[in-house]
Formats: sequence, structure tokens, C-alpha cells
Amino acid sequence: MQGDEAELTAAVRAAQEGDEAAFRTVYRAVHPRLLGYVRTLVPDADAEDVASEAWFQIARDLQRFTGDADRFRGWTARIARNRALDHIRARGRRPVAGADESELTGMPDGADTADEALEALGTGRTMALISRLPRDQAEAVVLRVVVGLDAKSAAQVLGKRPGAVRTAAHRGLRRLAELLDGEGEPAGVDGTIPDQRWDQALTVTPRVARTLRGT
Repeated sequence: MQGDEAELTAAVRAAQEGDEAAFRTVYRAVHPRLLGYVRTLVPDADAEDVASEAWFQIARDLQRFTGDADRFRGWTARIARNRALDHIRARGRRPVAGADESELTGMPDGADTADEALEALGTGRTMALISRLPRDQAEAVVLRVVVGLDAKSAAQVLGKRPGAVRTAAHRGLRRLAELLDGEGEPAGVDGTIPDQRWDQALTVTPRVARTLRGT
């Protein structure tokens, strides 16, 4: 994972110097997850247009960006969120929750990023259930699991405190566990979800589940 982070950081810096191939690498690595996030905010029919507007701004302002791969993902997520909210205001619509993992399965070149994204996203059933979460929970879960941001970076995107993002993400994950296993093992007496139900809700490796619980 650290190697992938270093590669994305290097690609971003090369793209800032005008390397078009590097920019394509950045796009392939970031776009599928970013599009998944946009789909939590706008109707699916509008998501591609909003994502395109976001990438236009990303390309235009790329020289102003400073930081590593994690900061870049957070920066692009903020841009995408602003473009989505502008789109919503212009059309007088309410934000929607939900995402479609189909874009991830069609990533060019079968890149490792696709495998990582699919590992994080899990099944299409899990993503469909995210559409049933309240918007704040859906955004928090998608930013943490899909985009791959830590609580601090996700909080910066949403304009909230990290603790509020952690709370929203955990509530969303608990709700997903309930939706996936409504008649299964109940939560513990302290309100926590047993490890096996966390893993079922996320359908990810224990490493990813531990990351979400602990950061």
C-alpha cells in the first residue's frame, strides 16, 4: 500500500510538471473512487457531468496543489463535493445517497487500484444498501471506504470535526450491518458490532476493517 501511495504521489508531481502520461495515471487511480463519491450526492444521471466538471478544475488548479497522495485525494474530493453542491443548488434538488461500483470494475488496464477499490467496496449489494443511509452517514462511509481518506481528511472535505465523521461512519457501518444481517447476531451490550459483522458489513479484509474502527 505504501508503494502505491508513493507511486501516486510521484505521478501527481510529474503531472504538475506537464507530464500527460502521469496525469492519465493519476486520473485512472483517483477517478473511479471520486465518481463513487459524487454519486452519493447527485442523481446517477448527473454524476459523470459533475465529475467531469471537477476534473476540469483539478487540471486547471493542479499547479496550486501541494502534498502527498492522501492530501491529493482529499483535495480532489473537496473539489468534487463543491461541484456537486453547485449542481444541486442550480437545479433545486436535494442531495442523494448511494453509489454504483460498476465504474470500478471497468477501470483501464486492470490496475491494482481496481483490486483495492473492489476490496474496499465489497459487493454491489453493500453499495446498494449505502443508498439507504442518511446523507451524512453515506458521505462519511464513502469517503472513508471508497475514497480512502482518514477521519481528519474526510472531516476537511465535509467541513466537520474528525470525531463527527468517525461517529457518522460508525453509525453508517452499524446500519449496514443491520441491513445485511437484520436477524443475525445482535450488537454487544456496549453498542458495538462484533468483528464478524463489521467484516460482513464491509465485505473487506480484516486489515481494512481494523483501519476503519481505529482511525
